[in-house]
Amino acid sequence: MRILIIGGNRFLGIDLTARLLARGDDVTLLNRGTLADPFGPRVKRLTADRGTDAFDTALAGTTWDAIVDCALFDGPQTQRLLRVVEGKTPHVIVISTGQVYLTRTPRPRIATEADFDGPVLAASPSAEEEPDYRYGIEKRDVEHLLAAGRVPFTTLRLPMVHGARDNRRRIDSVLWRLMDGGPILLTNPEAPVRQVFSGAVVNAIVALLDAGPRRRAYNLSWEEPLTARTFIEAIARTFGAKANLEVRSRESLVRAGLDPTLACTVNSAWMSALDASLARKELGFVHEPLEQWLPQVVHGVMGRWTDAPPSMTQRALELSVSRGE
Repeated sequence: MRILIIGGNRFLGIDLTARLLARGDDVTLLNRGTLADPFGPRVKRLTADRGTDAFDTALAGTTWDAIVDCALFDGPQTQRLLRVVEGKTPHVIVISTGQVYLTRTPRPRIATEADFDGPVLAASPSAEEEPDYRYGIEKRDVEHLLAAGRVPFTTLRLPMVHGARDNRRRIDSVLWRLMDGGPILLTNPEAPVRQVFSGAVVNAIVALLDAGPRRRAYNLSWEEPLTARTFIEAIARTFGAKANLEVRSRESLVRAGLDPTLACTVNSAWMSALDASLARKELGFVHEPLEQWLPQVVHGVMGRWTDAPPSMTQRALELSVSRGE
């Protein structure tokens, strides 16, 4: 297949590109060219800022068996995409986010696709949450425009994605805290954690490329009923460490000058938890169990140790707060 990947030069895009090359697909990457990719002459490349007419020019005269869009973030980008690619491809797969549910009021605890429709928050709950709120609202705009357009599509709504290439280094940040033996500060230890492994996402995309468009959105997530506490404990076991967990209120961490999400990634107020029952039923989606994929990620991270992740810059203050200083 001739496949265009928009984005494709970090994390999920790199994993997907490698998989497609391995099965013999003809892959072209389109991005701004600001980040290198590891594929050398094995891929073709187009360089353009998708928010400008350079995007139109880059795709002029092209056709594709499918397009995978990893970097579609707002309404104007979507309007341009639909205008430019109409008639050029029989299928666009768009990566969306579980945060489309977190703008709903009330918020679903574990979201199904039916939870998308309904009233949304009129504004961000706080100034600090504005970027996450705006991200969710703009992704909703993307999805509404896709549904109203004429380009055949499938949308995949993803929660937090874990993998050894995660550029946000979420699992790295847990491992670094486990190494110093101090506590990991949890704000809501019983919060549901229904997230996803990058390999399962890649498998789902490849299956959709072969199956064709569905003209609707699907959640992807694992099935295990994990909580913030049990997920961090699983990472610790895989690493060979004991999880030293300490429960603190979100408000107390903020008052102490800490970012709760940097203290532990599962503390985020914008951490969606998704139910993937529909994807399992209609797409045949299968997510491998925790005990299979988590060691791959932990050992992959260990094989790529670099400097401490940025979240560790507040670690000294976390330890000081834990000691009551």
